[in-house]
Amino acid sequence: MKNIRIVKGSYKIRGKDVELAGMVFPLVEEFKIGAKGGYVTVDGIPVAGFPDRNIKISVDGKDGYEDAGRAKTTVREETDEEIIERLRDRFDMLTDMTKACKKGTVRAMIVTGPPGVGKSYGVEQVLEKWNFVDTIASDDRPPKYEVVKGAMSALGLYVKLFNMAAKDNVVVFDDCDSVLLDDLSLNILKAALDSKKDRRICWNTDSFKLRNEGVPDSFYFKGSAIFITNIKFDNVKSKKLRDHLEALESRCHYIDLTINTDREKMLRIEQITGDGMLKEYELGQETEDEIVAFIALNKKRLRELSLRTVLKVADLAKAFPTRWEAMAENTVMKRV
Repeated sequence: MKNIRIVKGSYKIRGKDVELAGMVFPLVEEFKIGAKGGYVTVDGIPVAGFPDRNIKISVDGKDGYEDAGRAKTTVREETDEEIIERLRDRFDMLTDMTKACKKGTVRAMIVTGPPGVGKSYGVEQVLEKWNFVDTIASDDRPPKYEVVKGAMSALGLYVKLFNMAAKDNVVVFDDCDSVLLDDLSLNILKAALDSKKDRRICWNTDSFKLRNEGVPDSFYFKGSAIFITNIKFDNVKSKKLRDHLEALESRCHYIDLTINTDREKMLRIEQITGDGMLKEYELGQETEDEIVAFIALNKKRLRELSLRTVLKVADLAKAFPTRWEAMAENTVMKRV
């Protein structure tokens, strides 16, 4: 794959046409004319700030770009504003996809990202809103979503899916990675999330638990599932497990929140605190700013750089207004 240098061309980034003259990209496909004019297709992955896919750069003709020879792809660092906007877009996407799971138009999705960045909160906020509307509509209706945390056996998974098998129901597996790491559980999930119209799940082994709870040895699952995990599927080294996870991934939409560096985590913290996460503490703006500054100053020594740590420090600021920093040093920071 050769590299090309853009002589005159543009690409729309978050609604704005950005001039790309002088930038170098790997060429995917030569100049073509489409419904919106001429374009050349390049690989956006190597250049920061561009989508992780092939993209079409608008050019007037073949003279809009040239062979870059041995020139390397452009090294471009995202600005803080671009990172914040990218993260906001990802979490907006998470909200929209959760709504689609609730409606049943999306059967399943996997959400991955580091701990404490708001994965669970974003999903549960949407589902709780829907659940509140259902509760107002009828006091007798059972909850239409359930969050499963911790460990779960394959048999427990089978029973849970049976209880939540109705259309519009959503099962959220939040850090319940045992169902992703067990062969039998994965086979049950693959059946529950199959692309076929009718998704039939079977348990063909005699079970006192199933008989005792009145659960049949087969049923049709019509609900949706959301998996929230810290596991990066691409980084799993076990071939056997990777094969299983790939089979599950093929049945799910996969959202990587792309929060990997301390810089991205810190900008996410600034974004969410700026949106009012700490207002309920009634600490005042000055103290809120001091908490964020404390986190930024000590991010390398924190046990975990996350929104959870921000809330822990806010708890201390509320409980110990005059010495919360000293308390935080001993409770959320690693000893040197």
